[in-house]
Amino acid sequence: MDWKKYYESKLVSVEEAASKIESGDKAWFGCCSAAPIQLLEAISDRVGELENVDLMSALVLYPFKFLKSPEYIGRINYHTTFYGGYARAFYKVGNVNINSVHLSRLDKAIINFQPNVLLADVSMPDEEGYMYYGPMGVSANGLVADLADKIIVQVNKYQPKVKGIKHRIHVSEVDYICEFDHELPILPQPEATETDKKIAELILPNISDGSTIQIGLGGLANAIGYGLESKKDLSVHTEMFTDSMVYLAKKDVINGKMYAGFGLGSKELYEFVGEGKVELAPIYVVNEPYAIGKNENFVSINACLMVDLTGQVCSESIGFRQYSSTGGQLDYVRGAGISKGGKSFICLASTTKDKDGKLKSTITSVLPPGAVVTTPRSDAMYIVTEYGIADIFNKPIKDRVNALISIAHPYFRNQLRKEAIEAGLIKE
Repeated sequence: MDWKKYYESKLVSVEEAASKIESGDKAWFGCCSAAPIQLLEAISDRVGELENVDLMSALVLYPFKFLKSPEYIGRINYHTTFYGGYARAFYKVGNVNINSVHLSRLDKAIINFQPNVLLADVSMPDEEGYMYYGPMGVSANGLVADLADKIIVQVNKYQPKVKGIKHRIHVSEVDYICEFDHELPILPQPEATETDKKIAELILPNISDGSTIQIGLGGLANAIGYGLESKKDLSVHTEMFTDSMVYLAKKDVINGKMYAGFGLGSKELYEFVGEGKVELAPIYVVNEPYAIGKNENFVSINACLMVDLTGQVCSESIGFRQYSSTGGQLDYVRGAGISKGGKSFICLASTTKDKDGKLKSTITSVLPPGAVVTTPRSDAMYIVTEYGIADIFNKPIKDRVNALISIAHPYFRNQLRKEAIEAGLIKE
């Protein structure tokens, strides 16, 4: 059968597509800009008809109804594999379940979830009848399509046709098609602070021409990313292709491979990835540490919330309060450790403020109760604040302690040294 006839036979309204969800279904939906927003909202409108529907995704960029009211609990439950802004904003409502997952193991987490439904925002079909998952959907949708017995897609003319592996699905493979055109949600970027710029100035001389890089989002990541414009012949192997990478590619600073699990950021980024210049693959493939380690001179740059004096890195909680998720940090730290000439930098401002506005050191003698260790001290290589770089990889405890005290805020160094002596970590 011609694919256009398949398309016409499966085409339904958004509301009718939503009606195909049944009590007890377990559905994965595309992350971030790959979420079929209108379809999910139509499913939410059926809350009174449904029980024990579980939705799983990561880092939503839209304030979905199922996040905002306790009436959805037990009826349409939400699970996230990466905890972000909207989930954090509505966490106290009670319908956000946090599944902390290394992204290199996202496939195992999804298989364990046992999804029987895929909900995906896809491109318009190409001339062969393939619909593409877009810059974000490649990260996991293909795996779920293999597992699900019900596939519902929302065709959106703004979703780009991307290049990659498990990056598209044929019209004949889906069960229901609905249509709704909407601009892709963007992720606004904060301006780099003066502290961010100081940290970037310390790291940039340590990145050589010809390196392969992984950099995240945020003010610090942008200070480093855009600061690489004087380098030459860079390549990319990263979970997340960013706006700074688009900038570097257009200036021919990045002229080697561009390989990523997803692209997230601005409209310009979505258009760039949609031009087929970035090779996308499922995130659990891209983030596999040994695959990362095959890149010589690999440089990984990530941020964290706090570090203790022995080098344990907390990047996802403030005490018992979850703030972010494990994501791919440890995947890339370990990948850099495998790489010949590899380096991993974990960065943080030397201080923060508590709820009363009091200044606190982010380098501490001990992590507070509940703080999650994201990167073990045995994996951490370089810890960076605005006061310097501490090389702690494979170092004795006393050397780690002294190095980390040396990059703490000067106001807290004496107290940290006193606490380290009292704890028996170093001698007087």
